[in-house]
Amino acid sequence: MEKFFEKMKEYLGMETEISYEEFEAYYQDVIHFLNKDYLTLNQEEAIKGRFILSILMSNSEDRSKRNKTLAKKYKKIYEKCHLWAEAITLRLLKMGLTKDQIVQAEKELSDSI
Repeated sequence: MEKFFEKMKEYLGMETEISYEEFEAYYQDVIHFLNKDYLTLNQEEAIKGRFILSILMSNSEDRSKRNKTLAKKYKKIYEKCHLWAEAITLRLLKMGLTKDQIVQAEKELSDSI
């Protein structure tokens, strides 16, 4: 999860928007990782994963409104990320965190970038 987090930090620091192809490839890599390693994520990795998914959701939603030709693809990315974010939220709740603690942990990650 750390490599995805580092790449997201790089993306967030960029002045220009990445192409759909790069956006979609990053998204696919994250989803593939979650499909394979979701059950082994520790608390820190899960929080970073949820943070990454929330950014992907926000960006895909925004891009779907601005790019009508790819809107349907961006909406599918949003839906899949939303599903995974909910799954990670449930996992974190089962680990003993509260929703407020999850939100606070994500805010701290965001502030550190």
